[in-house]
Amino acid sequence: MYSLILRGRRLIEFQKWGHLRFASPNVLSTLSNSFSSASPADGPKRNNFTVAYLVDSLGFTTKLAESILRKVTSEAKGDPDSVLNLLKSHGFRDSHISTIISNYPRLLLLDAEKSLAPNLKFLHSRGASTSELTEILSKVPKILGMKGDKAVGRYYDFVKDIIEADKSSNYEMSCLSALPEGSRQENIIRNVLVLRRLGVPQKLLFSLLISCSHIVSGKERFEESLKKVVGMGFDPRTSKFVEALRIVYQMSDKTVEDKVNLYKRLGFAVEDVWEMFKKYPFLLAISEKNILNSFETFMRLAFTRDEFVRMVKHCPQCIGLSSELVTKKTEFLVNTMIWTVEDVVSNPAVFGYSLEKRIVPRCNVIKALMFRGNGIPSVGYVLVCKDEVFLNRYVRKHDDKELVAELMAIFTGDRAS
Repeated sequence: MYSLILRGRRLIEFQKWGHLRFASPNVLSTLSNSFSSASPADGPKRNNFTVAYLVDSLGFTTKLAESILRKVTSEAKGDPDSVLNLLKSHGFRDSHISTIISNYPRLLLLDAEKSLAPNLKFLHSRGASTSELTEILSKVPKILGMKGDKAVGRYYDFVKDIIEADKSSNYEMSCLSALPEGSRQENIIRNVLVLRRLGVPQKLLFSLLISCSHIVSGKERFEESLKKVVGMGFDPRTSKFVEALRIVYQMSDKTVEDKVNLYKRLGFAVEDVWEMFKKYPFLLAISEKNILNSFETFMRLAFTRDEFVRMVKHCPQCIGLSSELVTKKTEFLVNTMIWTVEDVVSNPAVFGYSLEKRIVPRCNVIKALMFRGNGIPSVGYVLVCKDEVFLNRYVRKHDDKELVAELMAIFTGDRAS
């Protein structure tokens, strides 16, 4: 196991990546994703405090804070004011609460008195100080939403041990020596500490511990799976490493072999499959039915087998998308915008973009410019860029201020197109 750790560290040291993708979510995107289905109705006046607090104290935008509250109202659950007041009464500062809401926004939907208060009371009764409590729960707020003292205490202790072991190697040794040899608890702590030494961030470890603790509770199977993932070259600092470990651990060799053979029948080489797995570990977990449905959908839309293989090799996430979404996006891009199938094949990432939030608004701007005599630019130039780049490229560059205002209105949806 020690040689495995050295190998993982050397992998990190010598990888020549320009930019690493860390797992820390952006506050705004996390909250927006969590509450994207919010009702348009205004929240009740009793939640005015929550909106003001999220905006003034935590730095959220008014639009985002109101979106959170609309979601709470639409589900008719909880009282966010009570949740926030409960946290503050237990010594959580604004910085703690901001982190908690960012990582676990659904906490605002929980019942402060029936769910959260009993868990906090239980943890205090076990001797947890305010500083310890706020540190641990800010890192893993999902503990607060767990049911049952046994589960709450067990996961709280796991997280505490990992945090303390990070601070002191002596604590790590004493922690392991205090646990029964070969026990589930010892395996979990040992395996998590091995992952930590490899460079897996705390945040990813805690997520793995809470959602898939069975993966790190074994010994031989865990070590075998970890060896495979490290050998494939996954960077331990990324979420892909943890996702690959989860997939490899849960799938038998026979299941993996069957899945690879299925991809071979569709036109992929074995080495293609493993390269795609490195880009998108979930590739091997997609069911045979969904893989075949995806293939048949693209064939029905006049893509060739070779074009399908090209797209998936470049963007494996194309596999497993719903037939309805793929059909809608293809028909819009090819029939409405008059791009060719080859244009789409060269930019398969477009299948992962939202039709309503990204594709249609941008294409409406392009159609308005085409109506004025402009030619149609390439798919990639229009869709595979950030909003700011798109706006600078097609909207703000014009000298005509009225045209800029008109195009901006089309882009934001303030004017029918």
